[in-house]
Amino acid sequence: MVFWKQQDLDNIMTRQPREVLQLYDTGCLSGYDQEGCPVWLDVTGCLDPKGLLLSSSKSEMLKKCIQILASLLQECDLQSEKLGKKIETFVMVFDLEHLGLKHFWKPATEVYQEFFSVLENNFPETVKNFIVIPKLFPVAYNLVKAFISEETHRKIVILGANWKKDLQKFINPDQLPAEYGGTLTDPDGNPKYLTKIKYGGVVPKKYYLQNQMKMQYEHTVCISRGSSHQVETEILFPGCILRWQFMLDGQDIGVGIYLKTKMGERQRVKEMIEVLPTQKYNSHLVAEDGTLTCTEPGVYVLRFDNTYSMVHSKKVSYTVEVLLPDKAFEEKIQKL
Repeated sequence: MVFWKQQDLDNIMTRQPREVLQLYDTGCLSGYDQEGCPVWLDVTGCLDPKGLLLSSSKSEMLKKCIQILASLLQECDLQSEKLGKKIETFVMVFDLEHLGLKHFWKPATEVYQEFFSVLENNFPETVKNFIVIPKLFPVAYNLVKAFISEETHRKIVILGANWKKDLQKFINPDQLPAEYGGTLTDPDGNPKYLTKIKYGGVVPKKYYLQNQMKMQYEHTVCISRGSSHQVETEILFPGCILRWQFMLDGQDIGVGIYLKTKMGERQRVKEMIEVLPTQKYNSHLVAEDGTLTCTEPGVYVLRFDNTYSMVHSKKVSYTVEVLLPDKAFEEKIQKL
């Protein structure tokens, strides 16, 4: 009850989200499943999370998510009246076809986690199924599983290679865009059904309210002129994602990722395997970030390079994290 009062959910449907969220957020009500429950189709893989967050805020994005959940409950009430039976749950279909490393930007993953937390704590037992197509990243699942109850976990359905055919076991073709194996199209025959389904896309920079988000960093180091600083991170198995954020207080700094060839000792750059070539950043007091999918185990080195500077030292604040895949979930996906 407190949550409903805080969010003013009784009047939430009258709010208009910021224009950029209306145009570039993803998803829409596609239709209804075979029992009449509303179906929300979200093309999550086409979302530009960084663009949306730089053009709005976490709270605005979360409020829009709450608005979506409230609208689906409202649709359940309308279906109950229309069908003459109680409709209390909805189906959410997530298309992760183009899900990539950009979706693992830390502020973005925090929004995903808050969404599932709100769903679990304030909209209990409202989800009939989470249907994921074509497959779910084991790392993505691991990021949100702590916010999902065991009951909700059992409602997650992962569809494999024949997902268009399998999706029709839950939703009839006349309730799905042709792009998803259904029969709905735009007047010009476009199978994406753009007149209803929102596919997101890259947010134009004209909408940006800020060029960076305020970040908190775990470490700060002063890198002397003519030297470098190496941050070692051990990766135990393939499929992990190495994620880093940093801010430079200085003119410029080189940043690269290397894989050590000998353990237990500091290696020079020429002795290591280059994974991501060193790139120079001229970004004084601007937050930078990066991600890497580690294809093999070993000790990875994030190297801040100031060897080319014979005059200026550089101050760098940084955080390095490892995002782990859920191994049990990964094995389940491999069987699809």
